[in-house]
Amino acid sequence: MPDRGGGPTGPRIRVGRPSRRARTLLMTLGVLAILAMAFVMFAGFWTDWLWYRSVAYSSVFTTTLWTKIGLFLVFGLLMALAVGLNIWLAHRLRPPLSAMSLEQQSLDRYRMGLAPYKKWVLLAVTALVGLIAGASASGQWRTWLMYVNGVSFGQKDPQFHLDVSFYAFDLPWYRFLLGFGFAATVLSLIAAALTHYLYGGLRVTSPGARATGAATGHLSVLLGVFVALKAVAYWLDRYGLAVKSSDFKATDNWTGLRYVDANAYLPAKTILFCIAAICAVLFFATLWRRTWQLPVIGFGLMVLSAILIGGLYPAIVQKFQVQPNEQAKEAPFIRKNIEATRNAYDIDDAQVSDYTGKSTEDDDAKLRAAANDAASYRVMDPNVVSPAFQQLQQKRNYYQFPKTLDVDRYKDDAGKEQDTVIGLRELNIQGIPKRNWINDHFTYTHGYGAIAARGTTTGKNPKGSPDFTESGLPTTGDLGTYKQEIYYGEKTEQYSIVGGPQKELDYEEDGEKTTSYKGDSGVSLSNTFNRAAYAVAFSEPQILYSGAIGDGSRILYNRTPKERVEAVAPWLTIDGDAYPAVVNKRIQWVVDAYTTTNGYPYASRTTLGDTTADSLTTNQRAVVAQQNQVNYIRNSVKATVDAYDGTVTLYEWDTEDPVLKTWRKAFPGTVKPKADIPQDLMDHLRYPQDLFKVQRELLTRYHVTSPAQFYSGSDAWQVPDDPTNKESGSVPPYYLSIKMPGQTAQKFSLTTTFTPKGRPDLGAFMAVDADAASKDYGTIRLLRVTGAVKGPGQVQSELNGNDDVAEFVRNLKGTDSDIEYGNLLTVPLEGGFLYIEPVYTRGGTQNYPLLRKVAASYGSKIVFENSLGEALNAVFGAEGSDTSEPPGDTTEPPDTSQPPATGDAALKKAIADAQKAYTEGEAALKKQDWAAYGKAQTDLQDALERAAAAQSKADSDGKADKSDDGKADKTDQGDKADKADQASASDKAGDAGGG
Repeated sequence: MPDRGGGPTGPRIRVGRPSRRARTLLMTLGVLAILAMAFVMFAGFWTDWLWYRSVAYSSVFTTTLWTKIGLFLVFGLLMALAVGLNIWLAHRLRPPLSAMSLEQQSLDRYRMGLAPYKKWVLLAVTALVGLIAGASASGQWRTWLMYVNGVSFGQKDPQFHLDVSFYAFDLPWYRFLLGFGFAATVLSLIAAALTHYLYGGLRVTSPGARATGAATGHLSVLLGVFVALKAVAYWLDRYGLAVKSSDFKATDNWTGLRYVDANAYLPAKTILFCIAAICAVLFFATLWRRTWQLPVIGFGLMVLSAILIGGLYPAIVQKFQVQPNEQAKEAPFIRKNIEATRNAYDIDDAQVSDYTGKSTEDDDAKLRAAANDAASYRVMDPNVVSPAFQQLQQKRNYYQFPKTLDVDRYKDDAGKEQDTVIGLRELNIQGIPKRNWINDHFTYTHGYGAIAARGTTTGKNPKGSPDFTESGLPTTGDLGTYKQEIYYGEKTEQYSIVGGPQKELDYEEDGEKTTSYKGDSGVSLSNTFNRAAYAVAFSEPQILYSGAIGDGSRILYNRTPKERVEAVAPWLTIDGDAYPAVVNKRIQWVVDAYTTTNGYPYASRTTLGDTTADSLTTNQRAVVAQQNQVNYIRNSVKATVDAYDGTVTLYEWDTEDPVLKTWRKAFPGTVKPKADIPQDLMDHLRYPQDLFKVQRELLTRYHVTSPAQFYSGSDAWQVPDDPTNKESGSVPPYYLSIKMPGQTAQKFSLTTTFTPKGRPDLGAFMAVDADAASKDYGTIRLLRVTGAVKGPGQVQSELNGNDDVAEFVRNLKGTDSDIEYGNLLTVPLEGGFLYIEPVYTRGGTQNYPLLRKVAASYGSKIVFENSLGEALNAVFGAEGSDTSEPPGDTTEPPDTSQPPATGDAALKKAIADAQKAYTEGEAALKKQDWAAYGKAQTDLQDALERAAAAQSKADSDGKADKSDDGKADKTDQGDKADKADQASASDKAGDAGGG
């Protein structure tokens, strides 16, 4: 009987093949899994393509994509061929196998195991190195495009007399090719050596020759290629000296040749190039000599020469020739560095003039009159008053303003241009009453309206608040009629789906208003494939099946101005502060963009992220997008982003910039010519802050043009710390309409101060004409202070210790309020410097800053008064000679929201307004609409104040006459009438507001 199983191990179980149906199911699942993974990878690519097509910059996407693919394929194949060819050649040159030693016997096992898979191993190795090399090369797409499209700078370096374009565009590409050559040679050498060792061409422990002649020749050629590449590297290093950074006493960021470079390193590199070339020939000669004796000796000599000639000799020159008389030796090279740096950062035309800092005018009345015209004193600090905008104009919790507002210029009713503080009421997704996917992405989709206030005056309700010229929801005011919806903004980071069956909330004012997006922006989600792609790309499955998406639905994303400009122009460096402007009845975000390079010979480098940081960048505004080192920068492009439809437009600004010309060749049609900038937009363009901060940092040293003075550092400056900010950091630059010495009228400018290095007093004042429509736009003016003048920190310290300030602070303690200092403005005035600083209070009954005081300092005198006009009068000891307050006076302006009225008519009007406000407050209370209730209470308070003051109008007029011409008298009869009228007004107002 046959054994049918059993025994100690139990019965045998035969496993049959899976059924046909199971195999089909498994294959289907496998194919679906592969397709799913492929779709996930494809989704990102497809959504990117759809987005670029939606913004009409598909050429940027395709140019970048094809450049990356081309570099990937070319250099991936070159690397794979180089490594694969050398592996194949080493295998062909293998000796006959004979297992005569233990080493060869152990290797024989590996050879036998590898034999059936040799082709697959070769393909795997070459594919792997090819993929890595191709991926690395594709990242060099910018370098390639700049090399192939580079245009001439029209300037030559002072050492080699080559055009700057060689260093900016060509040398980086040559260095990449050299690095790729080194990598391919080293990998080929390693792969060939391992193959020779595996197949017996190289021996480590076996008796006899260590290498066959074939292996010797093969490896010698590869070593010869390596040494030849080293010779090329030595030759390129000669030119690299012109853009080499080094430590130097004269400056921390020295770039370019010094005495030791020109007289030691440069000849050393030439000698080493010759030695390396000879050594490479010796390695190639082993094809005939079959010995490594001469090439090894040559290689040893090359290494020794590199140590002696490339290291020891320059050190000797530096020690015994340079150091004993360094200033004289380095003077010619310092001059080259100064000239190149000033040109590369566009500061070579800065107008530097001496300024005593002491007044040349003794007449107080004339000084007071001159102060009227010296500047439009911006007492509304955009870095402070954002909470006031938030409290007074937010209207709903789902709106917000940026922490730092922007300064622009708009015309008043008389057509006169005035400095204006402006901010957009953007969507705040965190303030949505009920958070869910529909509300977050379909219902609450946009902000609403631009809010603007005069920069030089304050409002009266409440006193010290911003003097709004555009306010409300929807907004009304000086900006006229414009498209108020804000779908694209600095705070709008989430995606929204608009235009479909789901209605959007437009705004809430006297009821809920809904809308449906009518713009062409975004990507259509009407077809299932696009919805599936975005569901995968955004990891949001509901996009695929939600009923809120249908015909007409579009998805909006990449919604901040910075993101959009960076995406359509990835070759630009973006300024950290986009600002809004109402242009042609649309809100446009204006974005300044820079072209940069790190290859300008002799120009010292700076790190943009560090240079553009100040006391506000910690938590209020961003620095430039790229934290890269550069030594050339131009504000070559002005970009706009439409706040409603997201349209991105790039305008050429610097028509002479060779870097911009290069990129325009690479991406034709993406940048519009400067002549296409509409005049309405030109009126709002300004000099960018980040470029200004880079230039001022360089000017701390490079305002000096004398090599001896530059070397000694005796006239070095520094940007002072912000004395008004508790956070550490440099003082930010301030936009200010100012009249510099020699100018006949105020110019919209960007200003800053310097202090001598290591000292607190004022060293210099810098202003640049920031009005893009001005013929002097970009002109840098530097006032070098020759006398002893208090610096910003000293002025702030004196103010903090002032008796009036101390009393003011003591009085605040009882109200649970804090003092908050605004921007400390510095204004040149008749040979001296006038400091103006607004002072705010915050806390108590209101949790936002209100302007309460203005400090002023001129010469040795410092004052602390209730308004700018009073501060100027006090600091000069004289009243203004004209009949109007100087520009920027903080006295309360007339209430233009109400028609002028006097006597009983004014009183009746105020009482009627009080009654109306009371009724509206009661209605809002019933609806529990707290925002409307707060507005009604504010209106009620204003009406009561007007009622109480109506009958004292004659007294107010008398005071105003005295302020204008110094002549005003009151009669006893007028006083009695005023008191009676005041009592009557109070009684009537009490009747109106008593409920």
